[in-house]
Amino acid sequence: MATRTAHAVWDGDLKRGRGSISLGENGTNLPYNFASRFLTGPGTNPEELVAGAHAGCFSMAFAHELVEAGYPPTQVATTARVHLEKSSDGFAIPRIDLETEADVPNVDDQTFQLVARAAKENCPLSRLLAAAQITLHARLLSHQRA
Repeated sequence: MATRTAHAVWDGDLKRGRGSISLGENGTNLPYNFASRFLTGPGTNPEELVAGAHAGCFSMAFAHELVEAGYPPTQVATTARVHLEKSSDGFAIPRIDLETEADVPNVDDQTFQLVARAAKENCPLSRLLAAAQITLHARLLSHQRA
C-alpha cells in the first residue's frame, strides 16, 4: 500500500512565528501561524487538515459500505469538525463531529443509519483518531427510499 507524506516548517516562536505545511508529491504549500490555529486568521492549521482528511476518508468508507450493502450512493458529502480545547495539561482534541448526508436510492433510513455507523467504525482515520470521541449525524437525502 501507499505511504503518504507531508512536511512542515516552523520559523520563530509560537506567537509571532509562522510556518508552512507541504502536502504530498505535488507540493501544495499551506501557510499557518498562531492566529490561524488558536484565533481567527488567514491560513490553515493541523486540526483543519485532520478534519479534511477525516471527512474525505469517511465519505469514501461510507460509499464503499453502501455499495457492499447493495445500495450504491449517488453522492456522499461529509463535514468534520475537530474540536481543539485547552485543558489543565495543555491542548487536546477531545471530540470530532462528523455530519454526513448522502443521496442513496432505494434504501430505508434504518439501513442507512446502520451502514453509516459501520463506516464510522471501519474508516481508517476514525480508527486512528479513536482517542477522541467521534460523533456521527447521518442524513439520507434520497427521495427513492424503499
